[in-house]
Amino acid sequence: MPDLLRLDGKVALVTGGASGIGKGIVELFVQQGAAVGIFDIQGQAAREASAALGGNALAIVGDVASEADCAAAVEAVLRQWGRLDILVNNAGIEITGTVVELAPEQWERQLAVNLRGAFLCARAAIPRMRDRGGAIVNISSVHAYVSYAGNAAYDASKAGLIGLTRTMALDHGPDGIRVNAICPGYIQTPLLEKWLRELPDPESAMRQVLAFHPLGRIGTPRDIAQACLFLVSDAASFVTGASLVVDGAMTASGH
Repeated sequence: MPDLLRLDGKVALVTGGASGIGKGIVELFVQQGAAVGIFDIQGQAAREASAALGGNALAIVGDVASEADCAAAVEAVLRQWGRLDILVNNAGIEITGTVVELAPEQWERQLAVNLRGAFLCARAAIPRMRDRGGAIVNISSVHAYVSYAGNAAYDASKAGLIGLTRTMALDHGPDGIRVNAICPGYIQTPLLEKWLRELPDPESAMRQVLAFHPLGRIGTPRDIAQACLFLVSDAASFVTGASLVVDGAMTASGH
């Protein structure tokens, strides 16, 4: 029986692929046989990640909020490998604040990266995937379902990704393109580390976070990468329009 989780011969584009969850996804995809474009605004980090993976990875520097950069990223993958089978919209930022505290430009930047970026990349990628079908995964968040005070723009962007995922699954299912979302909980990433550093008592906050998780730990980029691998693989050939929560039962426990 073939290994349905193998990605041999497949080509993927992963946004925000130079660090955190995105880097974990890139590394696992390459291990499973895929070639991967690492699309990230952090140029040096993208080049370093690509170099570590050899000829199976390509660094693509750009901003997902830019229509031109998203189109160029898709074209770069096509020039390098001649096809595109998988898109992972992972790039994201977190700008905190209530609707009163947020400046309009902060609100716009938050949605431009987290939501508009997924739209722009999908808009560029889907016409190139129609011939042979493909898979798209949007990395949302538990914030799509459980709101937290002071996260107006972030929560709105992540909830928007769920609606976008469902509609894209309906619109492009006839093209053979499956579209799903992953909703991570607390994951050990630079974004989490930045959040902890900005708190008055990071150690106390981390103890509280750990207490939220029945498994007794927070997630790792590998945990999300494995869920993403399933969704883009042939093992999930009948899964589309779904949102997979990967949070160690944090939201199930009421947090």
